[in-house]
Amino acid sequence: MGLAAPLLCGAALAQPATAPFEVAASPSRLELQAQPGERLGQSLRIYNVGTQVNTLAFRTMDWSLTEAGELQFHPELLPGSCRPWVALERRTRQLGARANEPYRFQVSVPADAPRGECRFMIAIEGVDPAQVTALNSGGSALSLPISGRIAITVYVAVGGARPQLELVRIGTDSLKNQRRPVLVVRNLGDAHGRLDGALTVRDADGKALELVPEGAPVLPGQTRTLALAARGKDGATAPLRFPLRVSGTLDWDEGAFKIEATLP
Repeated sequence: MGLAAPLLCGAALAQPATAPFEVAASPSRLELQAQPGERLGQSLRIYNVGTQVNTLAFRTMDWSLTEAGELQFHPELLPGSCRPWVALERRTRQLGARANEPYRFQVSVPADAPRGECRFMIAIEGVDPAQVTALNSGGSALSLPISGRIAITVYVAVGGARPQLELVRIGTDSLKNQRRPVLVVRNLGDAHGRLDGALTVRDADGKALELVPEGAPVLPGQTRTLALAARGKDGATAPLRFPLRVSGTLDWDEGAFKIEATLP
């Protein structure tokens, strides 16, 4: 599922200067299944790709994703959060230069947990070594500056929770002041889903390209507009001239959408 690289740089740290946040983690997300009362043990692998020792802090966070695709992190517990089910191996760790190590965590699903999807992130953050004592003694990481962050998304489908995606329409929309082909997808299930695959498209110039859907999740109850990016045979992004003739099949976790359309 790929390597997660730093996604957020915080404010510059006060003296003394800290090592650059040259850290990655794998996998970039975990999609798990569990039954009520089950305990899951999992691990990530953390990589220091730099030439200096990095001091890292670990914590869980809630997150939300709007239908418009806006991602927000929530260090506080959201209503219905499953983060109390999660136990992390440790709060801080030093990782040597060019080193990689496993990092373990555990999810204990309560016996009375309802069917649904547990979602949380594990945040891996670079901190000043002087802050480690405060972190390990229960000090809040929220008040401490960070040099960078990786957030690994964990999904746990509890009790057989699954997505149920429905294709509402294929059309065009204005995204970032540019006309783009899009899919509107609704999730009627109780777990997230995402689209995979590519559509074949021929534009007004007769040029044959592929349309690849945005890989972001569609959360339960959401109706999302997902952009379709055009790419050539070399895999590079390519411009489009309308009208477009689109055909092909896009897969999702429990099925597929067969698409034949003309976008004028």
